[in-house]
Amino acid sequence: MPSLHNVLLLGGSGKIAQLLTPLLLQRSWNVTSIIHNPAQVANLQKLGEGHAGKLSVLVRSLEDVDSDAQAKSLIEEVKADYVVWTAGAGGKGGPERTFKIDRDAAIHFIRASVATPSVTKFIMISYLGSRLAKPAWWTEEVWQEDLDTTRKSLQQYYEAKVAADQVLYEESKKRKDFAGIGLRPGFLNTEPAGRVILGKTPTAKGGASRASVAHLAALLLDSPDVKSSWLDMLDGDEDPEAAVKKAVAEGVDTAEGEPYY
Repeated sequence: MPSLHNVLLLGGSGKIAQLLTPLLLQRSWNVTSIIHNPAQVANLQKLGEGHAGKLSVLVRSLEDVDSDAQAKSLIEEVKADYVVWTAGAGGKGGPERTFKIDRDAAIHFIRASVATPSVTKFIMISYLGSRLAKPAWWTEEVWQEDLDTTRKSLQQYYEAKVAADQVLYEESKKRKDFAGIGLRPGFLNTEPAGRVILGKTPTAKGGASRASVAHLAALLLDSPDVKSSWLDMLDGDEDPEAAVKKAVAEGVDTAEGEPYY
């Protein structure tokens, strides 16, 4: 049986990406995982064993992608119809590298995806505090605490992510047949996949299992009715499948309140 989808996974050696890869392959989807370190190829290829879908691991430097055209060339090379961005500088290489990867390369792939008719979904793994304005469902205290703690400690990362998130939101509006989804977890942890809060979280604080982030990403890619939106998430008390169905059915979008919403 031919694969239903070809997924381009950017930042394939990251922890969330490695958890997501088998979830996509077991759906009989093909995955092309982009990594920058050739020493990781053999280990990553093991993630493809025993699944219906095919895993390809390509060594490419996202840091060297400096145009939409370059990004589009890679998308077309792997014949992607879904694109997932889990890449990031990870604090290595200073602010310049953070902006080069987390902002600039991400934006090139967003624009290239929207400009490629075959691509119908793009998931950006961002983070819960990546926003310009206080959302109406947070108290002033919650907002101020986020400004005083997380944002101050992650200033360059925040600036890079908030810029890429805005571009995804605005570019996604250009096509009705394209879903640009920002999945925005809290502080990542190593807990197993479990129950979640998805959508408008009551707080900016709280943990988010990487395994749950991967599970939700797979469910959102698999949802036929998902639309362009931001979805914040934390570990919580709702079944993940039910949470996705509810968020999609209700058209939840936590970009509400942003200047460009």
